[in-house]
Amino acid sequence: MKTRELELKDAEYMLEWMKDEGTKKVFKFNFNNMTLQDTQNFIINSREDNTNCHLAVVDENDEYLGTVSLKNIDYENMNAEYAISLRKKAFGKGASSLATSEILKKAFYDLGLKRVYLNVLSDNLRAISFYEKFGFIYEGEFKEHIFINNTLKNIKWYRMMKQEYENKMLTNCQSGGRII
Repeated sequence: MKTRELELKDAEYMLEWMKDEGTKKVFKFNFNNMTLQDTQNFIINSREDNTNCHLAVVDENDEYLGTVSLKNIDYENMNAEYAISLRKKAFGKGASSLATSEILKKAFYDLGLKRVYLNVLSDNLRAISFYEKFGFIYEGEFKEHIFINNTLKNIKWYRMMKQEYENKMLTNCQSGGRII
């Protein structure tokens, strides 16, 4: 597996995770009205976007498995928001770990950021488990902050500082190179 720029051939697979019922339950955004053309436009526009960085996660055959992103890149304050979404096909194969490591490397070394943050629905236990296992640091919870499916939901906030990432990578190298 690896990451690369999004390509138009990825659009149909992107739409697959957007329309997945499980995804709809854990995302703030409603993808119900997204079309193939909308997804293709997103890919085209993402190439010219300096405030967001979206990378495709692909398998050894270059098949799209998901997207990992840095959103709201703030060069002045040296931070950005992390996001990841994967097709079910990628679950349990290490795609999240690889993609997260790659996007954090890009954030801290290519873009010169010092902090990457994320928020997640408080009831998205699968994602929370991954973030904590990867090494993101819990910072707090906003109560009844997001309105989804006629319900106000809580969100949790996590962060990864450049130094924390470097310490994690050093520890991983010393323990045989495992990402998590």
